Amino acid sequence: MSTEGNSEEAPATPTAVSSEQVDVTSDDENGKEKEEDVDANFDPQTMLDPEAEYVDLEHSRIGSLEGFERLTKVIELCLRNNYIKKIEALDGLSGTITNLDFYDNKLKKIENLDKLELLEILDLSFNLLRSIDGLDTLLKLKKLYFVSNKITKIQNVSHLVHLTMIEFGDNRIRVIENLDALTNLEELYLGKNKITSISNLSSLTNLKILALMSNRLTKIEGLEALINLEQLYLSHNGITVLEGMEKNVKLQTLDIAGNKIAKLENIGHLQELEELWANDNQIHDWSDMDELKKCSKLETVYLEHNPLQTDVPTQYRRRLMTLLPNLKQIDATYTRSANLNA
Repeated sequence: MSTEGNSEEAPATPTAVSSEQVDVTSDDENGKEKEEDVDANFDPQTMLDPEAEYVDLEHSRIGSLEGFERLTKVIELCLRNNYIKKIEALDGLSGTITNLDFYDNKLKKIENLDKLELLEILDLSFNLLRSIDGLDTLLKLKKLYFVSNKITKIQNVSHLVHLTMIEFGDNRIRVIENLDALTNLEELYLGKNKITSISNLSSLTNLKILALMSNRLTKIEGLEALINLEQLYLSHNGITVLEGMEKNVKLQTLDIAGNKIAKLENIGHLQELEELWANDNQIHDWSDMDELKKCSKLETVYLEHNPLQTDVPTQYRRRLMTLLPNLKQIDATYTRSANLNA
């Protein structure tokens, strides 16, 4: 009798992205700007409350920041999804603002932020930035977002020593560099770039999350110093061998989906591992499950679209449950044991 009866659907194959990554952009694929539809009737004098501490102007069709200096008490200012081309007129916010969000605008340059020395969170995702500049005085920054710009080089951030999270996903970066001084970093997102090797991370010993999916990696390396790493995302690269994680014994989630890996090996020492995403590889030998048995906390595995599954699709789930009876989720479906314990 099958152990998989009455199973329920779990989330689909996971995608390793930060919470700020979505599928919108300020440009189309040819680099042409979307047609602007600025609200000519937006009047800062009547629409901005100078007493407000939290201001959300998302999708307000704003084209200019003229008049925003009246927000002298604002702590958080959200300007997402507008048509702003230039950062200006914000000096009046310098005494209070800690969170500034320019996600999805039309900025080509980081400028005029010098006075905003209290900023802790700055989101410049989905703009038209080609370089990182203009952050010299923002020494209190803790979270910095650059998702989906046109940045080619990591630079001018080494002085931001209080950063705990930095997001470079979906840019044109080729080398991991100039991060050595950011020893407080806990989350580093570099997915969807052009990076060919994992390097220059030895000083980031506090890192808990490292995301390098959709790059040009062929080898797992350079992770020896990351002894506190809990989540590692390496999907959609050209990796052929599971290796190089001897020191990463705190790993809880390992994403190696969409590579060229043929064998599950060198991960049995990961006693904290709870989730293994290894779908869309070349794994074919059921004896590899002996390696997974060593991972006593393993509850979720994604192994679909491997020969292991495609060669025996009707037996695949039952075999996995027999070999790994503690599993609570196989691919996008919870197991019966998970449902019984819910």
